[in-house]
Amino acid sequence: MLTTTTKGYLVRRLHEAPTVPCPCGESTRPLTHADTPACNLHVTFIQDSVKHYHKACTEVYYILEGEGKMELNDDVIDIAPGTIVYIEPFTPHRLYSAEGVRTIVFGVPALNAEDEFFI
Repeated sequence: MLTTTTKGYLVRRLHEAPTVPCPCGESTRPLTHADTPACNLHVTFIQDSVKHYHKACTEVYYILEGEGKMELNDDVIDIAPGTIVYIEPFTPHRLYSAEGVRTIVFGVPALNAEDEFFI
């Protein structure tokens, strides 16, 4: 699953990454805080996430499949494939969809469990 070298890089294949349950749904995690504190990359299937925010992590969602709604602060936006949502720290957010949405979630610095605050 993991290929590292002394050349300063890491290579992962999505199909080899672990898939775990999370407050957002089900997340395949090829790059996590355990790999590097610099950033994370998750591919997550979400039907109804728990509204939350982060104090340190900035997140970028790139919607791959499905349609739904995302709450950002007190706003609600429509999301569909190709939508990109940039979320700064301290911004409460939640994604929900009856059919489910598959999204790439990229975080900087890498998300750790202590930086997830539920509302």
